[in-house]
Amino acid sequence: MSRAKHIISKNTKETEEIAKQFLDRILKNKKTNSRALVVGLSGNLGAGKTAFVQAIAKHLGIKNKVKSPTFVIMKKYPLKNNHHKFLFHIDAYRLKNEAELLHLGWEEIIGDKEHLVFIEWPENVPKIMPVHAKFVYIRHGKNRERHFKLP
Repeated sequence: MSRAKHIISKNTKETEEIAKQFLDRILKNKKTNSRALVVGLSGNLGAGKTAFVQAIAKHLGIKNKVKSPTFVIMKKYPLKNNHHKFLFHIDAYRLKNEAELLHLGWEEIIGDKEHLVFIEWPENVPKIMPVHAKFVYIRHGKNRERHFKLP
C-alpha cells in the first residue's frame, strides 16, 4: 500500500504544478481498467478543489474557462488526447443522496475507460464512489497556503 504525499502550495502556480504532477503520475500508474479514472476532491469551502480541477484541465489542453459546477452539478469537457475523450467535473455539494447522481448517468460515466472524472465533495455520495477511486484532500494553511494530501 502506497503512502500519502503531503505537499504545501504557497500560490496558484505551485498548485498548478502539484496538479500537473499528480495527473501525470496517476495516468502513468493507471492499471489497465475498463472503467473511468475517478478522483474525489475533499476540503472545506474555498480550499481549492475547483482550482485544482482548473489546473488539471489546463494541463490537459482545455481552453474553456473551467468554473465550479456547483449549480449545474456536472460539466463535461472534450479532450484531444489518445487515451481519454472527456473530462467530467462534478460537484456533489448540493446533492442530498447518491440517487441524484445516478439520475445524471453516473454509472455510464464511470463505466467508460475513456473518461476522467473529478468529483468535488465525494463524501456526500460515498456509496457510489468506485473502489478504485483516488482521493485528494485539500485544506487551508497559514498565509493563503493550501495543504494537499495526495495518494
